Amino acid sequence: MAMRRLESGGTQIDPPHREVLKSMNATSLWLTEDAVSRLVSLEDAIEALERSLLEAADGTAFNVPKALGDVGRGGAMHCLGSASPQAGVCGFKTWVHTDQGAKAVFSLFSTANGQLLAMMEANTLGQLRTAAMTAVGTRWLVTDPGVNEMAVIGSGKQALGQILAINIVRPLSRIHIWSPNAERRRQFVDKVRANLGHAEVIDAPSMEAATEGARLVTVVTRATQPFFPATLLAPGAHLNAVGAILPGNAEIFPDVFERAKSIVVDDITNTRKASREFIDYFGADDENWTRVQPLSDVIRQRGARAGAGDITLFKAMGMGLSDLAIARMAHERAMADTDAAIRLPLTAPAPVRLRAA
Repeated sequence: MAMRRLESGGTQIDPPHREVLKSMNATSLWLTEDAVSRLVSLEDAIEALERSLLEAADGTAFNVPKALGDVGRGGAMHCLGSASPQAGVCGFKTWVHTDQGAKAVFSLFSTANGQLLAMMEANTLGQLRTAAMTAVGTRWLVTDPGVNEMAVIGSGKQALGQILAINIVRPLSRIHIWSPNAERRRQFVDKVRANLGHAEVIDAPSMEAATEGARLVTVVTRATQPFFPATLLAPGAHLNAVGAILPGNAEIFPDVFERAKSIVVDDITNTRKASREFIDYFGADDENWTRVQPLSDVIRQRGARAGAGDITLFKAMGMGLSDLAIARMAHERAMADTDAAIRLPLTAPAPVRLRAA
């Protein structure tokens, strides 16, 4: 390794891979939230996620288990990683959840040469993949074409995306909405009506009224204690449990598991690590967890396993491959659209100073 004297009196080490960087396309893309939104639609996201899940089922793509760190005051650091070597990409989504909000960033890398292909603001990306994943789960678990009435419990940031995504795979004629704050619920009902003019949108006065007779139910809240019992589910209903992705949160009571003939999750590893609802019910015994099936297997096998029970349950915790699917698509489209992203130069490593100037 070459070393040379600097004019200031320090010493520089010439990086051994400086020439390698010259052979790369030494630029990276920066994509804003607006750019991601313009480049990837909700319909696009659903199809991208389904393709990504098939890659996972075939063993050509994989998740890296989520890393979590407690930063106090209810906050947590998160890192979700994944790779698709056959597509030549891998990446990480990182964020810090706090009671004041969170800002996520996705970093996309080439598996061929390690180049940083893109960095993108990832809150919109997260909303896309969360909504799209529920739509994919619904597509594969709700097989009756006559199911077109939905109940939604919750009216927060994720709720509208959930409704719009499910409407793509299961066109809805009627939507019942309930959340505990009447004013927020009314505002949300108006928003859903503005986005889905063809459907009847009902402001339900209670959870019981919202779920009565509904064959499709989505619970998407930030509840910290279970509040949703199996008794609210109609015979043959399908439940999407979308909230409670942190160990301190919970939405559904254990009797939901007892009624479920099929229990499907986006990723078993993350579910076993962070879902209090599943951990409390299934414990640490691997044998208990054989009832839980990853969505990738459902797609590969063209259907979910069925046991005793009369309802189906889908739980999405979030996984790296779903983020990667959206990031891949956004990057590919941005490369073809010169106005979609900011091009940033990548520089060679700077000299390492052995001594202070």
